[in-house]
Amino acid sequence: MANEIGYFEAILAIDATAGVAVNDNDYNSIQWFDTSVIAKSVLDSKVTELQAAYDAKAYSRNRKKAYLSVKEQLDLLYHDMTNNKGDKTGEWYKTVKAVKDANPKG
Repeated sequence: MANEIGYFEAILAIDATAGVAVNDNDYNSIQWFDTSVIAKSVLDSKVTELQAAYDAKAYSRNRKKAYLSVKEQLDLLYHDMTNNKGDKTGEWYKTVKAVKDANPKG
């Protein structure tokens, strides 16, 4: 998965009030304003931790993109209920299951 987490996110996860400027995710170019310098090893560890947490939720982001809108889902449910298919034979269930199957949690 593409790296989405960098030093800036790691710094804020450690100290939400840190005043810093980070250029091109380069530790040596970080400008520290009114905050304690955080060691590169500490930041690298935090980046790894945050990236793992971000990657673990990829399925959720992918599902969100693939699901129909709530309005469309409610319309499917309405038609399923009207046709006595408020179970696993209905279109709503099949549609949601297809998204979940295509984007498993783990």
